[in-house]
Amino acid sequence: MLEKLKEAPSKTIGTKQTLKALERDKVAVVFLAQDAEEHVVSSLKELCLKKGIQIVPVATMKELGDACGIQVGAASAAILKQ
Repeated sequence: MLEKLKEAPSKTIGTKQTLKALERDKVAVVFLAQDAEEHVVSSLKELCLKKGIQIVPVATMKELGDACGIQVGAASAAILKQ
């Protein structure tokens, strides 16, 4: 599933950007790092559940950051709808 994130033409990286996209109904699927602080991703989880958006767990923030092509870890990311 991370391959889809790597190849996605449009995506968000980070919790703030992902939340904004979710609120605007632009998200197809959300990726959450399992080692992210709960208080950072809890609102994202709630909104995904409320809107019925699939959450894909990723083992570490570093792994998610690598998949996004950035040099730092990421708590969350999303593939945007086309």
